Amino acid sequence: MSSALWVATAGMPEPALLDAIPPACRRPLDAPASVQIGPDEALVESPIWPAAGATHFVPAFAVHTTVPFSARLELCVRLDGAWTPWAGGVSLGPASSFDPLPPVEGLGIDVDVFRTRSAVEAVRLRVRLRAPSPAALPTAPWMLTLSSSDGSTSTRTAEASARGMRIDVPARSQMEGDAAIASRICSPTCVAMLLDFWRRPVRLAELAAEIFHPGTDLYGVWPAAILAAGRRGLAGYLLRFPDWESTQWCLARGLPIVASVRYGAGELTGAAAPETPGHLLVLTGWDGEDVLVNDPAAPTPASVGRRYRRDELERVWLERTGVGYVIFAV
Repeated sequence: MSSALWVATAGMPEPALLDAIPPACRRPLDAPASVQIGPDEALVESPIWPAAGATHFVPAFAVHTTVPFSARLELCVRLDGAWTPWAGGVSLGPASSFDPLPPVEGLGIDVDVFRTRSAVEAVRLRVRLRAPSPAALPTAPWMLTLSSSDGSTSTRTAEASARGMRIDVPARSQMEGDAAIASRICSPTCVAMLLDFWRRPVRLAELAAEIFHPGTDLYGVWPAAILAAGRRGLAGYLLRFPDWESTQWCLARGLPIVASVRYGAGELTGAAAPETPGHLLVLTGWDGEDVLVNDPAAPTPASVGRRYRRDELERVWLERTGVGYVIFAV
């Protein structure tokens, strides 16, 4: 599978960003983004990224500010020599009055994922930011990222390095949260574990309320997790991981990964939840052919740390969504 991560940034050190992106997916930061400031909103727009052949796109945005703001990620692509109109994902942050964008022929949106019917020639991404003082947002350190891939299925990859390792990520169980939502807050719980790891502790109830998206009634909108990390001074991106090697590269550098999995009964031996149409867990290392994880669906923090067979995890993660959150300090 072909997978790339495109990045536009300001105020964040480029070497630190590149050191946090797997080499197989890393693309150079060689062109600046444009920033426009209006009375009610700011618009940060990427350069043209030559993502030729891609059909699957997952954007994200992080900015180091505690100022309340709303954001919408928007994408346009070049097909057959012509640019499509801009298409918008879901609104993130406090309720706002973004004008709706009409549907775009050939460019579909599923909450936080953009897909095209045919391979693109190039792509542009922008984020629309709305706040009482929008000019303050682009002056803070920020990064705008786009994971692009050809949408093909990952296949079984090389054996794990003989040298296993484990990242000491503090354990949290989503089942200790509010009983009314405990079964639905795997994403906020995983992000809370990473915030603990990076010494930005947060109350789970507070983080879940911040990440919750009322329009879709979801706690698992992927870019909302990256926004939450940015508000606490961390950088982050979403990536459709192409293979185990890229996963292991991150883990070996002390970068835990929040992996989006789905599986049926019996597909993940020893899983905290017997089956799920969508779940998130934290990859913390590996040991031979086992992957070490913090699974927030476990009933207690003491049972969160687990090991899953790598062949099974690859099947329920890399061969399905393949999407992971990488959150890190810069």
